[in-house]
Amino acid sequence: MKWSTACPDWRERIVARESLVPFEPLFPDMAAEALGVFKSLQMTDLPMKRDGTWPRLGEVCEPFVFDLVSAMFGSQDPLTGESLIKEAMLLISKKNGKSLIAAGIMLTALTLNWRHGAELLVLAPTIEVANNCFGPAAKMVRADPELSTVLDVIDHTRTIRHLDNGAELKIVSADAGVVSGKKAGFVLIDELWQFGKKAGAESMLEEATGGQAARPEGFTLYLSTHSDEPPAGVFRTKLAHYRDVRDGIIEDPTCLPMLYEWPEELLEAEAYLDPDFYYVTNPNIGKSPTVGYIERKIKQAQSGEGTDGDTSLQIVLAKYLNVEIGMRLRRDRWSGTDLWLGTAEPEGLTLDQLLDRCEVAIVGFDMGGRDDLGGAGVVGREKGTGVWLGWGHAWAQRVALERRKQIAPVLQGFAADGDLTFTDSGEAIVTDMARIAVKVRDSGKMPADGGVAVDAWGIGPLVDALVQAGFDPGDEAMKRAGHIASMRQGVGLSSAIYTLEFKLGDGMFRHDGSNMMAWCVSNALVKLRGSALYVDKETSGAGKIDPFVALLNAVKRMEEGPVAANGNELVYETRAMVVI
Repeated sequence: MKWSTACPDWRERIVARESLVPFEPLFPDMAAEALGVFKSLQMTDLPMKRDGTWPRLGEVCEPFVFDLVSAMFGSQDPLTGESLIKEAMLLISKKNGKSLIAAGIMLTALTLNWRHGAELLVLAPTIEVANNCFGPAAKMVRADPELSTVLDVIDHTRTIRHLDNGAELKIVSADAGVVSGKKAGFVLIDELWQFGKKAGAESMLEEATGGQAARPEGFTLYLSTHSDEPPAGVFRTKLAHYRDVRDGIIEDPTCLPMLYEWPEELLEAEAYLDPDFYYVTNPNIGKSPTVGYIERKIKQAQSGEGTDGDTSLQIVLAKYLNVEIGMRLRRDRWSGTDLWLGTAEPEGLTLDQLLDRCEVAIVGFDMGGRDDLGGAGVVGREKGTGVWLGWGHAWAQRVALERRKQIAPVLQGFAADGDLTFTDSGEAIVTDMARIAVKVRDSGKMPADGGVAVDAWGIGPLVDALVQAGFDPGDEAMKRAGHIASMRQGVGLSSAIYTLEFKLGDGMFRHDGSNMMAWCVSNALVKLRGSALYVDKETSGAGKIDPFVALLNAVKRMEEGPVAANGNELVYETRAMVVI
C-alpha cells in the first residue's frame, strides 16, 4: 500500500478552508468505526438538549477534527492491528478546542483498544494543562450512561480505566516526573511548545513513546500552538520535520502534518492583523474563538492592558493567531529590534562572504562568566555601496547547560544551526576567537590599528590569546596604538546603538539573519542615562546579549571610518564627499 502525507499545496488549501489531510483513510471501515465513537461523545460545557443529553462532538466539531480522527484511526490495518501512521502533529491557535480534541481522541482510543492491560498516556507540560485535558475526558464519560458502565473515572490519579480489559488512560504532567517506566501504545503530547523550553524534554518524550516499539497499534499525537518565543528544543526539531514532510522535502508517510500556520505571503502582508483572515489558523472561528474575542485581545495587548498572561502583542499573536515569533517585542526593547528581521540578507551571509564583499572589516568580541556566552561580531563596509555588513557567532561552555537550564534548549538549537559552539573550557573559547581575528587579519581587510574591538574590562584571557596569535595590544601609557582597541561599555556604546538603528532604518546595515543573533538582539533591553542610551546586561537577565554587544563594539570602531591595512586609500576616495 502506497500513500503520501505530503501536502505541497497547503497554502492554497488553508486559504480556501479545505482539508489539510491530502489522502482518504487507508482503511475506511476502521475510520468509520472510530468516527462513530468520537462523534457520540458528549460535551457538557454546552447547554443540555431537550432530550436530556448534551451536544455530541459530531454536532459541534468542525470538519478538520474529523479529518484528523479518520486519518489516524483509519490507518490501522484490521488484519495486523498495526497503525501505518505512527505520528501526527496538530498545530493550531488557542481556543480552537485542543483540550476537547485531546480528550475525545484518547477516549476513542481507550474504547476501541483491544490489548488487555494497555496503557494510554496524555503527557502535559504542567499540572494545569493536564487538568485541562482530564476534566473534559472525565465529563464525557460521566455524561454517557452507557460509557460509564465500561469506563471508570479515578479523579485523584487522573486515570480512566476500561473495566472489561483493564486498559488505562493516564493523564500526567511533566512536572510530576512520572514518565519513566511507561509502556504506552497511544500517546498524546499536549502543548509541545512548552516542552521546547524544558531541559531534557527530548529524553522525556523518548521515554514516554518508547513502549510503542512493542505495541504497533499505537500512535503519537502532538498538539501545540506556536511558542511565545522563537521555537526551541524539541518543539523546534519536531516542527521542522513536520514542515519538511508537509512540503515534500522529506518523504515520511508515517508522519501526518496538520499545521495551521500562515503562508509566507500573508505573513509578509501582516494579514494576521486583518479580521477577515483570522480563520487561517483558527478553523473553529465563530464558535471558539470569535473574531471579536481576538480583536479585543490584540487591542488590550497594544494598549498594555492585557490579562491572563496575554501581556504583549507577541504573546497574543503566538497564542491566538499562531504567528511564529522571531523576536521578543517588549516595551523596553531597543528600537532597532523592530527593524532587525527585515534587514537580513535573503540568502544568509557567511564570514567568508562578508570578507569577500567588504573593503574593510572590524572584529568585535565580548565575554562573560563560565555560564555566560562569548560573542563575536564582525562588521564590514561593502565595496562600492558603503553598506555595512554584520556577521556573528557565539560560544558557551557546557556548564551553561546545567546552570542555565531555562535557555539550554535555545542554545542547543543555535548550535544545531552552526551559530554557536559548545566548549569544555574558557581557554577553548578565546582560542576560537583569536582564530576568527586571524582570519579577518589575513584577509587583508583589517585596519593596521584597532581592528579588534573588545570590552575594556575583564579581557585578560582574550588579550593573551590575541597576543599569542600575533596581535599587538599597543601601549596606552606611551600612547601607542595597537591592533586591539579597548571599547568603553555601557554609555560608551551609546553612539553605536544609535548608529546601528539609523543604518538599519535606512537599509545601510545588512546581517547574516541567524536565529542566534536575532534572539540576542531581542533580549537587549535599553536604559537612558541623561541623554545617553545604553544596553543593560543586568536587566536583560537570562536572555543573553553578549554576541550583540560584540557587534556593537565593532560598530563603535567602524564609526571612525577605518581603512584596511593593505590599502592606502581613504574612505572618500571611492565614494562621494560633500565639501561645505
